[in-house]
Amino acid sequence: MTDAGGGVGATDNREPPESFIAKFHERWPEWGVAIAFIEPGGRDALEAWLALLQEFADAAWGGSQAAPGLAKLAWWQDELLGWSRGARRHPLAQRLRAQSVDWSALGHALNVLPASREATVDGAATVLGPLADALAQAEARLSGQAVGPHDTSLLLAVLLGERALRHGDADAAQRVLATWPTRRGAASRGRRIQAELLRRRLLALARRRPPQSLAAWRTLLLAWRAARG
Repeated sequence: MTDAGGGVGATDNREPPESFIAKFHERWPEWGVAIAFIEPGGRDALEAWLALLQEFADAAWGGSQAAPGLAKLAWWQDELLGWSRGARRHPLAQRLRAQSVDWSALGHALNVLPASREATVDGAATVLGPLADALAQAEARLSGQAVGPHDTSLLLAVLLGERALRHGDADAAQRVLATWPTRRGAASRGRRIQAELLRRRLLALARRRPPQSLAAWRTLLLAWRAARG
């Protein structure tokens, strides 16, 4: 496989999964504190999962041009279909492929991402619904619990929030926050924590302030509250 879109292809299989997880930590340094609220046995898979979702979001909404991201998303679709058949090329598969996630369904759900790039917030919310549902199903499998009645709503808010952050769009952040779900169903502890970290950054963006990582003591309090549900 050629290196589609600058960095996702053949060169990646020579990197360890830790390099992608380190990239996630670089963007979300709060996880150095927040991970204390995750059971040790679930930390590796959770961090790999969040790193994977970051790769999707960067491909879908990052950069000034759409074409490189479209190539990356096409590569990721092919990769996830490979995971469903037991194959792998990307290093994150070392921590994720064996999980009981329907990788084929998730790969197909990525089809909606290109149309969300230039859409309005309302339009993106409509487009991204199937992906939010697929992510809710996947996260329920990863955490070993049933999908809650409000999990898809929370995942949709997360997708829209990540999109607003990638675009640096204060108005979109305000719209997302205005409809942020207050009931989170049975969302996993890791999802609740990351969603709250994201919401805090959206609050800064909505006020037209540079989104910054939280101080350790603020992260500790926020993660503790989110972990308790």
